[in-house]
Amino acid sequence: MKERAEEIFRAHGGQLRMSEAIEQGITRYMLYSLKDRGVIEQVSRGIYRLVDLPPISNPDLATVSLRFPNAVICLVSALAYHDITTQIPHVVFVAVSRDSRIPSLDHPPIQAYRFSNDAYESGIEDHSIDGVPVKVYSPEKTLADCFKFRNKIGMDIVLEALKLYAIRKKVNLVELLRYAKICRVERVMRPYLEAIV
Repeated sequence: MKERAEEIFRAHGGQLRMSEAIEQGITRYMLYSLKDRGVIEQVSRGIYRLVDLPPISNPDLATVSLRFPNAVICLVSALAYHDITTQIPHVVFVAVSRDSRIPSLDHPPIQAYRFSNDAYESGIEDHSIDGVPVKVYSPEKTLADCFKFRNKIGMDIVLEALKLYAIRKKVNLVELLRYAKICRVERVMRPYLEAIV
């Protein structure tokens, strides 16, 4: 049965939540046995992956996305993902809808924000990190969010991100203004956007 359990893991990209493993017919006892024999490792509480897989390129984002599939990577974590900041986030910044439970993990630490429905649903891009589906806000939506939360993350980080966006990305003024309107920061952002165009 060990081989069958490994095949199930491989069929799912080498990584499973405990609930998914149980749905696939792998018992808790079998999971613990595979872990004790060094076939799988526990990445985070309730998440297991085959040990012979290459290291995860961004383990924090992958772990958070596996544990909380509806959370969207936002703010400084999204800036870092899109390479428009020099900041190295020490927590994973995530957005959840207003009526969602705030996610919490010991490792990696999470900083969660509740977004209104329009702000939460707009600008989500689906990415894959080592086979793990990860939701990240687009660069333009992330910049609008950063302006909205400028008092929490610091205006210096926001302005640096806008400058790096103008250098490293194709500036999409229409999208920037659309997200500024959704996030209700159009008046705040407009003078800065005029300066980069």
